Amino acid sequence: MADTTASFSPSCVERLKSYVNTPKGFTLAAEILVSFIIIICYAASVYGGYSALAICEMIFSMIFFGIFMMDLDKQILVINWVWTDLFRAGIGAVLYIITSLINFIGGSGDGARIAGAVFGLIAGLIFAYDTYTIFLQVKSNRQHSAAPTDDRV
Repeated sequence: MADTTASFSPSCVERLKSYVNTPKGFTLAAEILVSFIIIICYAASVYGGYSALAICEMIFSMIFFGIFMMDLDKQILVINWVWTDLFRAGIGAVLYIITSLINFIGGSGDGARIAGAVFGLIAGLIFAYDTYTIFLQVKSNRQHSAAPTDDRV
């Protein structure tokens, strides 16, 4: 007979629901959703080659969402997850803004391309906000110690 008094570990769905309610989880979920919308817009466009950025950023956001949701960042200590996430979000913000401006300027007559560019600018802002919050986290975790002022070694 199974022991029913054993410790209860939350299921994956419960972890998902609780993690999406956190600020970081909500930001990552928004990044995934907007990237998916951009993929749909660029797939409907005549110029579908711009969807590669949205696909890559959506996959990276999904990976980090899963890692942070399952608390794997506290178990896998070989990688500095905060700095890795900072680079992911920063590069995503810059690339989304550049790609969206290119599509917005050159997309006359292609409504799906313009819509993808508008959502790309929104995604760039979301990724920039994520970069800013991660930077604040890095800045608050840094320890400040006074440098020695004497000439002794």
